[in-house]
Amino acid sequence: MFPLNKHIVDATCRDFGLRNAHELGSASIRQLVGVVKDIERATGVEFIHMELGNPGLASETIGIWAEHEALLHGCGSQYPLITGVPEVKHWGSEFVRAFLGLDIPDECIVPTVGSMQGAFALNLTISQLDDEKNTVLFLDPCFPVQKLQCKVIGVNVDSIDVGDFRGEALEDELERHFATGKIAAMLFSNPNNPSWMCLTDRELEIIGRLATKHNVMVIEDLAYFNMDFRDPNRGTPYEPPYQPTVGRYTNNVVHMISCSKMFSYAGQRGAILAVNPYLAKRKYPALAARYDNDGEFMRNLVYNILYSLSSGVTHSVQYGMAAMFKGACQGQIPFVKNSSVYARKAHQIKEIMLRNGFHIVYDKDADDQEVGDGFFFTFGYKDWTGEKMLNKLIYYGVSAISLTSTGAKREGMRGCASAVRDDQFAELEKRLKKFNEDYQSE
Repeated sequence: MFPLNKHIVDATCRDFGLRNAHELGSASIRQLVGVVKDIERATGVEFIHMELGNPGLASETIGIWAEHEALLHGCGSQYPLITGVPEVKHWGSEFVRAFLGLDIPDECIVPTVGSMQGAFALNLTISQLDDEKNTVLFLDPCFPVQKLQCKVIGVNVDSIDVGDFRGEALEDELERHFATGKIAAMLFSNPNNPSWMCLTDRELEIIGRLATKHNVMVIEDLAYFNMDFRDPNRGTPYEPPYQPTVGRYTNNVVHMISCSKMFSYAGQRGAILAVNPYLAKRKYPALAARYDNDGEFMRNLVYNILYSLSSGVTHSVQYGMAAMFKGACQGQIPFVKNSSVYARKAHQIKEIMLRNGFHIVYDKDADDQEVGDGFFFTFGYKDWTGEKMLNKLIYYGVSAISLTSTGAKREGMRGCASAVRDDQFAELEKRLKKFNEDYQSE
């Protein structure tokens, strides 16, 4: 059965505007998903999907029922508050207090249509604060769509591969970039998508201190909230250890907190921005001139930028988020324990890969620790590029994305453990063994 029929695979790729499978490395994640789905239909072979970061767990029923009740009470006929309904603002603030250990008042919590909209709105706002600061600095590898957002709105992008600058080396490299005076903001995820490396408190202190020194805004993407499963003590509300955060070390910060992975609520596109109160009230002359008001950051972010993007987050979703935040704070939703299934799956997948000639690309974390197991992982084969791996693995019914698209300096691929079912592990082993047999002598 493997490799799959080249004619069928290449014909499917052409249907998506690609000449053949060799061009899959330039495809977007969603385009790759479409190609793979059509190859499945054409061949009758089910793929082992590791390309798209869909949650592998059922949505939290507390959120579903809260949405249901809200709709029954008529919220569907009413425009939602652009600032957020009181319940989501209150319980979002409580969630930050319970699991980040930070005090961010209700008025500094605003819902967004997923963290995707949150990042877009922030990058757009940041681009209007200071004409001299026109660049967003990313800690690579990163979620590629966030860089695409900057390209869409004409914001310059710079990057640091965090795998090459850990600990004190990060301070020197950040200072070099910040000292140019061009960096308006920096954006990173922690744990990192895709490498699953985790910044330490020492590294977060460095980022926070230098951000304050150089007046750089920090956008902290917490899409994988408390998913460093190497620490078994996380997840008890209002008790340390909390999710590590740069918010302990600077006021120039916005936290993006998504319900997509934490509560498996990706389809409802719900998230919040938790804006440091100092930053929320800060006034910028450039905003004042553009929008003919006092230039307050939070006011312009909400009433001008977010308002023009969507007129608010779906009304029922806000009530669903509020109920899930409340449930987590009250111990009814043990979301850290629930999501730890991803660590088990990632560990098993990585073991299969290591037995069949693959290696882990970003294998070490800070202080030479082994990188943890979680939602994402990285893998390579010999000295192949990620694009080469992608256009070869596709014929063996295995799909993932190239690390090149994430800005990584290292070659390989990003895999996601969430959609791989337990009953597919044996099949994955079989396919990768055949792949290795076919290419080990190349």
